Amino acid sequence: MHLLERSVRPIASSEPTPTLTQPSTFSYHFTRVSRNRKTGPIPVTTTSANSCPPDCGLRRNGCYAEGGPLAIHWRAVSQGVRGATFEELLHEIGTLRRHALWRHNQAGDLTPSAPGVIDAELLLRLARANRGRRGFTYTHYPPTSENRTAIQRANHLGFTVNLSAETLAQADSYAELGIAPVVVLLSAGTTRPIRTPAGRQVVVCPASLGNTDCLNCGICQQRDRVAIMGFPAHGVGARKVEAVLFAGSPS
Repeated sequence: MHLLERSVRPIASSEPTPTLTQPSTFSYHFTRVSRNRKTGPIPVTTTSANSCPPDCGLRRNGCYAEGGPLAIHWRAVSQGVRGATFEELLHEIGTLRRHALWRHNQAGDLTPSAPGVIDAELLLRLARANRGRRGFTYTHYPPTSENRTAIQRANHLGFTVNLSAETLAQADSYAELGIAPVVVLLSAGTTRPIRTPAGRQVVVCPASLGNTDCLNCGICQQRDRVAIMGFPAHGVGARKVEAVLFAGSPS
């Protein structure tokens, strides 16, 4: 396993949160061969927690990356103990073999330029570094007009950005935009395909069912797929995730 790491001064808990206008406040960790059972042995990245949108419904409310072994790693990246610069991240992506499948952000989100706004220039550079490879990720950033443009351009260039919906109704609204594939939260224990309120098919993630892994599936990297991918709530925060899901469901 290859780890791109750089030792820097940890951010003390008493220090103020760095502003988003300082690129150096974001840390990116690259793992060439993941040991995660669900992803399989593919390259994965982790971005510091300050990349996440402030209004994400799962923030401190059941986010899977905030619990379990991944939380320890993510905390180290967020504090600057592990990780490197965006430039170094692009270099590592550029060393991946042609057609390699890799996942961006097993924890964290796309780098913002301001609260709630994706940094379109950095996303463009990431998509260009991915050329010839099969990178994919998910984002909880709202598809505002500004964010839609950045996401659609990345997908057009071959870097798959999935829109992450928190409810089935929201999944419908995201799918109607037609700019990117969509994923959605599902109740814990869901094993069979279901339908959204508008009748769209939701397929349960095969890796969540233990049938395969990302390496041998690759559905989330398919930018032109019609089906919405569903991820059942799991882990220590499953009940909180279900509360978010049910709160947004029509009565």
